Amino acid sequence: MTAPEICGVVLAAGEGQRLRPLTASVPKALCPVGNLPLLDHALRRFAGLGLAGPERVAVNAAYLADQVVAHATGRAHLSVEPDGPLGTSGGVARLKKWIDGRGALVGNADAYLADPFREPGKDIEALLAGWSGDTVRMLTKPCRPGETGGFSGNRFAGLSLLPWRFIADLHDQNTDLVRTVWRPAEALGALELIGYQGLYLDTGTPALYLEANLHAAGTGVIDPSAQVTGTATGSAIGADAQVTGSVAESVIGAGARVTGSVTRCVVWPGAEVGPGEVLTGTIRAADGLTVTV
Repeated sequence: MTAPEICGVVLAAGEGQRLRPLTASVPKALCPVGNLPLLDHALRRFAGLGLAGPERVAVNAAYLADQVVAHATGRAHLSVEPDGPLGTSGGVARLKKWIDGRGALVGNADAYLADPFREPGKDIEALLAGWSGDTVRMLTKPCRPGETGGFSGNRFAGLSLLPWRFIADLHDQNTDLVRTVWRPAEALGALELIGYQGLYLDTGTPALYLEANLHAAGTGVIDPSAQVTGTATGSAIGADAQVTGSVAESVIGAGARVTGSVTRCVVWPGAEVGPGEVLTGTIRAADGLTVTV
């Protein structure tokens, strides 16, 4: 039997309200994790499955859409929702003409997935393996103790695979896939749960966003163009970085300047930590915005 044709959809339209104030001027999809925008993590994962370019992968945008469009132009088909986010279901429905009968691997831009034993894309191959094209598949992790509202004791882990027969019935209106696809498929016995073996984090809050960064960086990452005055402990130092600063287990972005002390922090590209500043468990943005978790 011929395997069903599949395209990829990255949902990047949300306002990121839970991540405020970090998303006041930057869309959530472009917030960096390990010095790589979340959207790029998603596109790299799809590329690892052979889904790349405007014919094979789409990105939707609504909140601060011009930034997302500028970042993804030429790399993906772009679907702009000018009147505001349409939700996960409405966003996919808006893309029906482009999907055009294919199955769709749909992922949230804010999903951080990491498997130490598999490359991006290869870590979610089980989601596609042997797929008939008739069932809905969902990547899952076991529910945490006391967690409710999952699917047979499991929680959504950022990606689902939708057959065309479900996509075809979606409407271009603000609603979510839980109501329009996942629960109906579950009721029909057409929902398959595929366990994810690596780490999954929804980066929607500052605490989880910081956790994802620190995990992505391992012992720490300093961009080659950053200027750090002091010492760097337990951090991977870029080839041209100027390190005379105090950095421990942190992520330092491109063009950032650190003359103070940071421990388990994220310093965004172009941001500055001044002399005498001591930051721990903190996110520092380029405009001086500081969020301590």
